[in-house]
Amino acid sequence: MKFKYMYIDESGDLGFSAGSSKFLVISALVVDDYRALDHIIKNMRRNKFKKELAKMNELKAYKLYDSLRFHMLEKLNLVSGVKIFHIILEKRKVFSNYSKQDKHKLYNYIAGKLAKNILMSDVDVDIKIDKSKGNIFLQKDFNDYFKRMLEENSDGIKCKIEHSYSHSWSGLQFADLIAWCCFQKFENNDPSYLEKLRVEQEFYTVWN
Repeated sequence: MKFKYMYIDESGDLGFSAGSSKFLVISALVVDDYRALDHIIKNMRRNKFKKELAKMNELKAYKLYDSLRFHMLEKLNLVSGVKIFHIILEKRKVFSNYSKQDKHKLYNYIAGKLAKNILMSDVDVDIKIDKSKGNIFLQKDFNDYFKRMLEENSDGIKCKIEHSYSHSWSGLQFADLIAWCCFQKFENNDPSYLEKLRVEQEFYTVWN
């Protein structure tokens, strides 16, 4: 049986006030070997960007210079077996007050729509998601729903889901960057970052 690693992060927010984002993006980065991502981050810290990253515990896309962002994207292009999935929520299409008020349920619903479009078979998947759901019961709620949606259209898939801090996993730092790049395209009409990626990507919307 094959083994894959999946890293999930989002960009934007789930607020519905005047100052909230217009979009929320959840991105999933799937790779065959997480060590290639570790190698990129380690080289950045030890060599080319040693000075810039000296005081950064983790690489967060919104804090980085474009030179670092573009470097990460170009290096990701060279990693074999990479596939990226995006789900985009346009919040003006959310009419349900229940969905607006229960942000955890709304997030799970969006992530579940993403999971239904990630088709795999005969594979073990190690899934890491940024530890934004601190409550263990909310984490379990997410895990159960996401796993069910992932398995719905896939055959012979086994998955393990872990909520981690992004500084612990290079893959989560890349997922953060990827979600941020996609968010720039939809929120700010700036596709320049996403256009740097030459790996296979799929884009889905929550509602057409």
